[in-house]
Amino acid sequence: MKRQHSAIIVDDERLARKDLMVMLDDFPEVKVLGEAEDVTSAAKMIEQHNPDLIFLDIQMPGESGFDLLEKVSPEARIIFVTAYDEYAIRAFEVNALDYLLKPVNPARLAKALERLEIEEETLVPQTRRLRYDDRLFILIDNHLKFLKIGGILCINSAGDYSEIIFTDGQKGLTQKPLKEWEQRLPENYFCRIHRCTIINMEHIDRLEDWFNHSFRVYLKGLEIPFIISRRYAALLKHRLG
Repeated sequence: MKRQHSAIIVDDERLARKDLMVMLDDFPEVKVLGEAEDVTSAAKMIEQHNPDLIFLDIQMPGESGFDLLEKVSPEARIIFVTAYDEYAIRAFEVNALDYLLKPVNPARLAKALERLEIEEETLVPQTRRLRYDDRLFILIDNHLKFLKIGGILCINSAGDYSEIIFTDGQKGLTQKPLKEWEQRLPENYFCRIHRCTIINMEHIDRLEDWFNHSFRVYLKGLEIPFIISRRYAALLKHRLG
């Protein structure tokens, strides 16, 4: 028996919401908790109900569906429902479950919900290596933001969190351990130089010998260098070729 999923529908068009509600009647595993016609009401509804699934329109008056995701931090899976296909790439950058074009085809809706079931059954973590030009949509300082991998200068361990320092000098905390970053960041660009630090090798200014066979590495834009052991320095020099 399929697990039941709670859902909300966010769309500024009343008829579009009604049509989707009618289609979802054929899927008893989805229980619609409510409808929202704009970002403000949708944000309140998400905080109130904490749904498993959000059917989200992108282009709405005032603020878009992407604006909603930056205002709240839903754990729900997102299925975008829109009349425009030019947002597809950006939609999948935020790890959307699916992207449905209006008018919604019932077969495509069924496929999207099937994907949800398969995902929950397999529970396969997203562990592929990121590319330097990839973007992640993650929680930074309690706000969902787009993170450009190439814009990371370095990452420092901060207990259960990690502190990201960006190439523009800004900083932010995210609940990802350093080990996960090490497993996912592209090896040709990022290197661990300490048990608490990963750096972007594209932004190395210089390496200097230091005491007790250690080294100092300077990054462009940072005045204070990092101290690295001989073992980590050997790995770094190997990565640099």
